[in-house]
Amino acid sequence: MGVKRPTSFDIAALAGVSQATVSRALSQSPAVSEEVRRRVFEAAQQLNYTVDVNARKLRSKKINTIAVLISEDLDQDNPINPFFVPLLGAILKYAGQKGYDVLTSLQQQSASWSNDYGFARRADGLILLGYKDYDDYVRKAEGLSDIGEPWVVWGLVQPGAGHSVGSDNAQGAYEAVSHLIRLGRRRIAFLGEASSSHPEFRDRYDGYARALRENGLSIDDDLLADCFISREDGAAAVAGLIARGANFDAVFATADLPAIGAMQVLQKQGRRVPQDVSVIGFDDLWAAACTTPALSTVRQDTTAAARALVDALDRMIANEPVEPVRVPTRLIVRESCGG
Repeated sequence: MGVKRPTSFDIAALAGVSQATVSRALSQSPAVSEEVRRRVFEAAQQLNYTVDVNARKLRSKKINTIAVLISEDLDQDNPINPFFVPLLGAILKYAGQKGYDVLTSLQQQSASWSNDYGFARRADGLILLGYKDYDDYVRKAEGLSDIGEPWVVWGLVQPGAGHSVGSDNAQGAYEAVSHLIRLGRRRIAFLGEASSSHPEFRDRYDGYARALRENGLSIDDDLLADCFISREDGAAAVAGLIARGANFDAVFATADLPAIGAMQVLQKQGRRVPQDVSVIGFDDLWAAACTTPALSTVRQDTTAAARALVDALDRMIANEPVEPVRVPTRLIVRESCGG
């Protein structure tokens, strides 16, 4: 015998309500209280209840609203990756031009996307920005797909990543490190967490490694320093390299904030930037042009990214096919790399 598929009757029994109440809750009827709606959604998720996508589309009218869900990324004082601030602004502007209102929400790791936005129909579709853990993201994204929710994620352009838009991270890193090599740098440190939990940073590591290989340079494990995306992470990573006597003449960081932290430590240690050590970051935050020296970096095009995200979601809402989009990056050469 096959596994019995859960029904609205099962949800009603678990939530302690009638089947009619389940139907009204799932269709967002104002006649159902928030407390009852919450119980119904939690019961549906617990039972792995799958909405009939075709029926859902028939009873759901377009409300010209999309939701942008931003993953909590840093510590409590800095919960949002600073790169997402200009990206969010560009999304708000372009979505407005296309006639959409935009809901925004900071999503903690425990948040349930399918409960809050999928079943609830608070938006026609979702844009997902960031994820602290890739495996957790995959699980939540599968939940959205199960209920037929249109969604697109920023950052992951690879098999199994879902409906995705992201920068060409590997190429951007390759161009940055190749530039350092053309300047005569041969001992280039890598600051970043190139793990399966952070595929974007792993792609940037791949670009770093390819540039070294193509220029006849070997990868030195002593020059690889794990860190995340805060200034403090970059400062600690470079301080660690110096403490263990690592010999390096350049730093490539997978984000601007750790690059800025790295420069600050180098200068405190009496190492001149760029004369002694060249530094390049990734993102082109507004702060990159305000440091001393001004930080060279790889620019992610937030305007093009926003357009690609909103256009993809708009097509999905209209039941049109979409393809992954890889947004080109651009190397921005300033004072910190010396050329």
